[in-house]
Amino acid sequence: MTYVPEDDFLDKLVEVVHKLSNIVKTQSYRFKTKWDNYLKPLNEKPHIVRQIPLDKEKFLEEIDYRIQVLKTVEQAVVDGFYCIKTLLQTLYQSYFDSELFKKDFSEEDQLILKYLVAKEILGNLIQFNKLDHESVPLKYNIIARNYTLIKMKGQTDIEILDSLKKLNLREIKVSELNKLMKEIKADGIINITKKDKNYFYELNKELELSNEGSQRYNVILRPLIDFPTSFWRSFYNIRELNVTPDKNFKYRDFLLKVLIKSATQGYA
Repeated sequence: MTYVPEDDFLDKLVEVVHKLSNIVKTQSYRFKTKWDNYLKPLNEKPHIVRQIPLDKEKFLEEIDYRIQVLKTVEQAVVDGFYCIKTLLQTLYQSYFDSELFKKDFSEEDQLILKYLVAKEILGNLIQFNKLDHESVPLKYNIIARNYTLIKMKGQTDIEILDSLKKLNLREIKVSELNKLMKEIKADGIINITKKDKNYFYELNKELELSNEGSQRYNVILRPLIDFPTSFWRSFYNIRELNVTPDKNFKYRDFLLKVLIKSATQGYA
């Protein structure tokens, strides 16, 4: 980490806030536009990340204004989590049972999409998945977390349970997992065999849409499905703050802890 004096730190901080403000301005607007174009009939008011107004000069000169802006940033950080949660809840609690979904995709593509969406969002965002276990039904979450390993070499029930423990999930019994995996097999996604005392799961069908389904997905759903990963990786990774305040900083120890967490751990 680089040592920085107070003036240099403020310059870095205002540039970080400026970057976050621009990310929200562009990505949140695109997300809301795509939502209104397709999912609005199912949820008129999704949770949207609030804007972060910024006057750079005022931020540097006026401490009260600086505090106000940083509080807005803090609120926007929370908004991001709930924006993604809103998307997942709308998809899994409304959209996948809607006539809109059934009209736009074949029955085979409908089945694949429920797994594919979980893989594309939860499979990429383990930090989010550690905080939210309710928005996506567990069987889709299981495939989201284990799809690659099941595809490459297969997994036992014990290995899958170990992977789920990393998400801070409630304790899941082997019998409960076995029941869920049988449901996934019934959907045609996996095969199940017995290996020693454990069940062994291998991929039967890749999560690939038909040509027509893929084209529809890319136009109407993909911009929404790509938003969580794009927003999370840009908004919550603030590497510019991976610096060490010099010894003259007031409350240096506290600030150092905050900076390390902000710069390296994302939303936590």
